Amino acid sequence: MKKNRKRAVSIALSLVLAMTAVNITGCGKKADSTNGELNLFIWTEYVPDEVIKDFEKEYGIKVNVSTFSSNEDMLAKVKSEDEGTYDIVQPSDYMVESMIAQGMLEKLDQDALTNLSNIGSQYLDPTYDPGNVYSVPYQGGVAAIAVNTDKVSTDIKGYADLFDPSLKGQIVALDDYRAVIGMTERSMGLSMNETDTAKLAEVETKLLTLKDNIAVYDSDSPKSSLISGDCNVGYCWAAEVALAMDENPSIKIVFPEEGAYKFIDNWAIAKGAKNYDNAMKFINYMCDPDVATKVMAEYPYLNANATAVEANEDYRNNEAKNVPVEVFEKGEFVGNLDTDTLTVYNDMWNKLKQ
Repeated sequence: MKKNRKRAVSIALSLVLAMTAVNITGCGKKADSTNGELNLFIWTEYVPDEVIKDFEKEYGIKVNVSTFSSNEDMLAKVKSEDEGTYDIVQPSDYMVESMIAQGMLEKLDQDALTNLSNIGSQYLDPTYDPGNVYSVPYQGGVAAIAVNTDKVSTDIKGYADLFDPSLKGQIVALDDYRAVIGMTERSMGLSMNETDTAKLAEVETKLLTLKDNIAVYDSDSPKSSLISGDCNVGYCWAAEVALAMDENPSIKIVFPEEGAYKFIDNWAIAKGAKNYDNAMKFINYMCDPDVATKVMAEYPYLNANATAVEANEDYRNNEAKNVPVEVFEKGEFVGNLDTDTLTVYNDMWNKLKQ
C-alpha cells in the first residue's frame, strides 16, 4: 500500500516533486505508479504466471512469489520466518484447521469478498473452517492412479493394485507422507487418519512392500515421468494425470475403488500480514470466473469456482479434470493427528525412502 505522507511537507519540496513528474512524463514516459507489494507462498505449478501478471497490471501491486511442495514444508517455513514475511499462504483443508488452532491466520474481510458468490456451495462452510472465516476454497481434487495402457497389462482398479510385484520400478508417487501412507491405509480398508498402534504396525509392514515398486517420488510434476515413459504408473493428483493424458492418449485415469485421498486447497492470509488489503484484493480477484477459467486451462484441478465450471463445457465434461461428484464424496480428507501418531507416520515414511 502507499505510504502515508505527512502533511507538513515544504512547498519547495512539493514544487520539486511536481517538476520532476512533469519532466518524466514530458519525455513520453509515465511516472512509476505502485500500490505496494504482495508476498505469496503457494504450491508449485498451481497459479499461472499470466494470472499474477494480469493482477499486477490491474491493481498496480508488485507480487512476489515463493513456492512449497507440501503442507508440512509450508508450515515449517512460515514458523521459521518473521511474522509478516508472507501475506498469503495456500494451505490444504487439514492445514487450515491446524493453522487456525495455532493462531497463524488472519480473519478475512468478508465485505471485500464480492466474488465469493462464484464459489460452489458444496465447498463453502467446510468443517475445517466453518463460515469461511479464515479461508476461501481455490482448487482441489483426488489422488488418482495413472496407467499407461500400452505398457501395463495389470488390471488396476484401486490403491491395493499398486502393491503388485509386477509393477516393480514402474511407479511415480507423490512425495507426500500423508498421501502415500494414507493410500496404504485405504488399501487395507482403514482410515487415512488411523491412530491405533497395532493397526499402524500392520500398515508399516504393507507400506514397505511398496518400496521396490516406486521409482520416483515427485509432488511437483509427476506427469513428467509419465509423459517421458520413465514410469508407466502414477499415484498422483488427478490434474497431473489429465495433463499426461493430453500428451499421451494411452495414459488413462483410474479412481481407486477404495475411495480416494481428497483435498481442497485454500487462500488464507498469514498472521501479521503487512499487506492485508492487497491480500484481500488478490483473493477476491482469484474468485473471478474469468480468472478461474485461465487457471483451469493451465492447471486443470477440481475448481471450486462453480460459475467458471458451468461456462466451460470441455473442462466440465472431462472427469480427470472435473472429478465426478461421487468420486469426491467417496473420498476422505487427511485430518490432523496427535504428535505421537505423527511421529509413527514419519518413522514409516523414513523407512520407506531409505
